[in-house]
Amino acid sequence: MVVVGGGLIGTAIARGIAERGARVTLVDDGRAGTASPVAAGMLAPATEIAPTEIGLLQLNLASLERYPEFVEELSGATGLPVGLRRSATVSVAADTDDVARLDDLAEILAGCGLSAERCTGRQVRRRVPLLAPRIRAGLVIERDWSVDNRLLWAALRVAAEGSGVVHHHGTVTELVVEDGRCAGVVMADHTRLPADTVVWAAGAWAGEVVGFDLPIRPVKGQVVRLRAHDLPIPEVTVRAFVRGFEVYLVPRESGELVIGATVEDRGFDTSATAGGVHDLLRDARTVLPITAEYEFAEVSVGFRPASADHSPILGPSPIDGLVLAVGHHRNGVLLTPITAELITDLVVDGTWPQLGASFNPYPESER
Repeated sequence: MVVVGGGLIGTAIARGIAERGARVTLVDDGRAGTASPVAAGMLAPATEIAPTEIGLLQLNLASLERYPEFVEELSGATGLPVGLRRSATVSVAADTDDVARLDDLAEILAGCGLSAERCTGRQVRRRVPLLAPRIRAGLVIERDWSVDNRLLWAALRVAAEGSGVVHHHGTVTELVVEDGRCAGVVMADHTRLPADTVVWAAGAWAGEVVGFDLPIRPVKGQVVRLRAHDLPIPEVTVRAFVRGFEVYLVPRESGELVIGATVEDRGFDTSATAGGVHDLLRDARTVLPITAEYEFAEVSVGFRPASADHSPILGPSPIDGLVLAVGHHRNGVLLTPITAELITDLVVDGTWPQLGASFNPYPESER
């Protein structure tokens, strides 16, 4: 068994399959821009919702339900922290137009049966005292959480190794297809890794090698990290509409604040730009003025692996023996538990529930 892609999704799948008794090699090319260490770690099926992505909601909610048990088991197996925070997300608005967007979000959530508490500016500032006086309205979503994705990824890698997963570092340049079935992969150094099944979890680069139409493109995001040190930090994730733009501020137990993220269709451009950093810091300061006093710690660039409709592509592919786990876009951290569960069950048991089938665009005739 070979799993291609060493991010959160690929590592969780490799570990899940190995725990079921299979011998697994996890191929990790370590490319700059992998989303797993860059993401902010929001577990936000409600506040990430978009009118065109309602079909993704049930998958997101199912994965969030699994998160407490997922991280508890992982922490127990490794003894490592994973940084799950079950504190609310507070979405806020800064001017009249932003309040209208917040109202639209509240209506979408209500239409989906999701609970959210509307607040006036005064009420939301009582909930988050560090908010700027100009904040005019808020929406509190108790079940949108966050996790420290860097801690989670580190724990997953340790757990995978403990389950017997073998790491192979390098880049896949070719799929081995024999008699119509995927029989392994070839690396850039010409090493061949044979396998009965290959799981393709190659992130933003997923469409480069497979040889059929797999419409995954990179969506660049710049993320800033600040350190509060002895200064106060919000206890909840804050998402804001600011002059028509969106910004989120995600606190960590360590005193770090993660601010993100730009959305740029720039291909695999790894450069951090002055404009991108400026806009994030400007909008963060508008919402949370104290951020101007925090230490600037880091700017990082990652690539969201986006499909045409921003939903993941999961399950069987047009090539027998090649299984897909790609296209998670901005929900990769959130969808890690459910993706690992679905793909593990498919590979080991051959089961594929309707929840997963909804995210497979390849009809039986193409497989």
